Amino acid sequence: MTYLRGAVLGALLAVPVSAQETINLTVASSHPTVVPWVGMIKSHFMAKTDEILAESGNYKIEWNEAFGGQLYKANATLTSVEEGITDIGWVFSFLEQAKLPLSQASSNAPFATSNPAIQLQVHQELLETNEAFLNEWEQHNLKVLGLTGTDLYDLYLKEPLTGIDDIDGMKISAPGVLGTWLRGTGANAVDGALTTYYTDIQTGVSDGVLTLALGALPIKVYEVAPYINRFDAGGAFSGAVAINRDSWDGLPEKVQNAMIEAGRYYTEEHGKDLVERHEAALNKMVELGATIVDMPDGELVKWVNKMPDVANDWAAPLEERGIPAKEFLAAYMDGLRARGETPARDWDK
Repeated sequence: MTYLRGAVLGALLAVPVSAQETINLTVASSHPTVVPWVGMIKSHFMAKTDEILAESGNYKIEWNEAFGGQLYKANATLTSVEEGITDIGWVFSFLEQAKLPLSQASSNAPFATSNPAIQLQVHQELLETNEAFLNEWEQHNLKVLGLTGTDLYDLYLKEPLTGIDDIDGMKISAPGVLGTWLRGTGANAVDGALTTYYTDIQTGVSDGVLTLALGALPIKVYEVAPYINRFDAGGAFSGAVAINRDSWDGLPEKVQNAMIEAGRYYTEEHGKDLVERHEAALNKMVELGATIVDMPDGELVKWVNKMPDVANDWAAPLEERGIPAKEFLAAYMDGLRARGETPARDWDK
């Protein structure tokens, strides 16, 4: 009998008090991981989530990675997360003007800041304090985990410019709403994304592209548009890493908390990365054969003053639909000013 009790006790002791639970999640994107903010989903958001969960050891995520358009293309980033085609994905807000109208504020207030980290800080604050902005995202059956923005924009063209006047008559590729930045310049905007730019320029669909260094470098835009006409045009809010709400609701609270912390870490580090790597990316493209053409002083202001009142053109129709675009724009601009930024044009006044 003593032997039997010992055997039972030994068997009980062999069973772990709290077995680790494995959770399977798909994480996807339209863009490849060589694009920095996509690569950081893996290196920062996923890695930080794993690190936090490993501290307790109760949960482990088995990530099913489908980056680089394996599941969907750039025009379906929102619906793919919304409908659960992926559990987690990067939502490209530039191409979702109808469904994410307030998210276009920074794009419709051009050159308001040249500090990408501050732009992200302001949007993070707005996500936490502005109900309309939060609802804009959450109504699509998802929860925002981390935010993404751009580094500074320049014109990558087949030929050098002497100033902004030279683009009159050119066909220039730009993603969705950023085509607005070409209004008043005489250039014709060609809708596109990082995944299409190279071919569009190569085949003559466009003469070049309005894009950012951290996107241009990995897709080798400089091979077909070797002149980087440098304006240091401001950055913009570009989207979010989000999780399908049904997937989110099914996660244990400890996993949810880990992802929230990892998402904030991703946003903060992404902002730093945009600042630190912008110059490095430009220098690398020069090493690979590109030529930087610095624009004369005053050309950026000349560019922004060529534009009509694009902020009001964006906000007024939204106001008619009951969307508080002017209030949101003012909150965005005030958030920048409160952090010491001086917009090139006071779009909210």
